[in-house]
Amino acid sequence: MTAKVILNPYANRWNAQKRWADAEAALQAAGVDFELAVSKGPGDIFLLAKQAFEEGYSPLIAVGGDGTIGEIVNSLGHLAVGESLLLPLGILPLGTANDLAYGLKIPFDLESAARVIAAGKIGRVDLGQANDIYFANNSALCIEPFVTVVQNRITWIKGITRYLVAAVWAIMHKPTWSAHLEWDGGRFDGPISLVYVGNGPRSGGVFYMGPHSDPYDGKLTIVTAYRATRRGMFAMLPKAMKPDAGSYVESEGVREFPVSWLKVHLDNPSPVHTDGELFNTAITDVEYKIHPGRLQIFVP
Repeated sequence: MTAKVILNPYANRWNAQKRWADAEAALQAAGVDFELAVSKGPGDIFLLAKQAFEEGYSPLIAVGGDGTIGEIVNSLGHLAVGESLLLPLGILPLGTANDLAYGLKIPFDLESAARVIAAGKIGRVDLGQANDIYFANNSALCIEPFVTVVQNRITWIKGITRYLVAAVWAIMHKPTWSAHLEWDGGRFDGPISLVYVGNGPRSGGVFYMGPHSDPYDGKLTIVTAYRATRRGMFAMLPKAMKPDAGSYVESEGVREFPVSWLKVHLDNPSPVHTDGELFNTAITDVEYKIHPGRLQIFVP
């Protein structure tokens, strides 16, 4: 069947638009039959995915970054009936971080990524949900999405460096929260700096916020952390860039554990993101759950 390519030209600060000719050539060389749809603004990707679904296109191919994939996945999640599988999805990673592609071992090279789509091997990836928003890679409350708020304001720095600068600025601001958490198997009440909900291990291109997250295990990996001082937060920053030994999740005051569901209540509003895109800048209550194996994604 004919694929529908959904291009987000703004991804990686318009880099996706600049590289579309390369992506198009890669798909053609791999023998992928497709038609193109181009996003023209916020919310358009969700609607383009819905239109492609209703017109019978399969698979869909995301050309952009994690936010592009997240919008398509959210659209398909709302269109699916019950616990049915979502439409197959191919990925040509042209974002800034490309964290989901990294977690699924999808090559960043466009020709190789196109060949993965053409080969047709499908991985059954878990689907996350935060309130009524579906996501593929991750979500978070407190300091991590606060970093996203900051980096969205930074227009003079490009690439991964923008995330690092935003992290420093966010820590200097030192926002604080107190939380009540409940999950299948436990609860927590107290001060908190981070609630990370991972389906994949990486966030922002350099931070391994859920280093043991597995997109195939039928669970969400939760990380909770608290640091009372800026010095304590800065000490954690380089450890959050380590995927293995020495990770910040090994530090005192940090917990990493798998759940099927999680309820979060905060005393002060926090921003919240899914797949790197803010869906609320001031929220106090979020309910998370996992839908095992409902995402169909072309993988190597």
